Amino acid sequence: MNIFDGPSVFQKSEKVYAKFINETVAHTKGFFILAPSGTGKTYFVNKQKEKNWIDGDVLWVATKAHPNTDWWTKGLDIIQEVDARSDVITQEAKRLGLWILGASNNWLTPDAVVLPSWDTNVAYIKNRQETNYDGGLTTSQLGQLESHRKEIKEMADNKNVPVFDSIEKATFYLEELYKKLQK
Repeated sequence: MNIFDGPSVFQKSEKVYAKFINETVAHTKGFFILAPSGTGKTYFVNKQKEKNWIDGDVLWVATKAHPNTDWWTKGLDIIQEVDARSDVITQEAKRLGLWILGASNNWLTPDAVVLPSWDTNVAYIKNRQETNYDGGLTTSQLGQLESHRKEIKEMADNKNVPVFDSIEKATFYLEELYKKLQK
């Protein structure tokens, strides 16, 4: 099944990243926070007073790493391919100093992970689904959420990635780390 617009090529293209760089606070070090669907990533990004963090989904669609469709429903092979493509884009964005919140990850080690309690995660998904659905898992896909959370937790444990129970705590941790690195 080919859900992409055709074959992919790697090429130098600063234009797509320039949009994100111009819309955010400039940083000398990039960060990536991995969090499963329904943890408040998009909500957090949209509510920032100072735009430090970008929504990984927006970046990944803009760079065509994510097809503009509900790819997460197309099976594990497609999910893994999209996640691997996303990692390449995330790696490049981090090199440019962008701070990304996202749920797509295959091999790139994140700087932090967010895993709220199961009940909180499910409540966020239910609320999004009932009020302002903008993509991501729904309550009919909780088995997929459970699997993704398990994969994220195992990766974080194996790679010693700090785990937080909220987006706010993870972003605060990395923002403080950034300040220390700037001294």
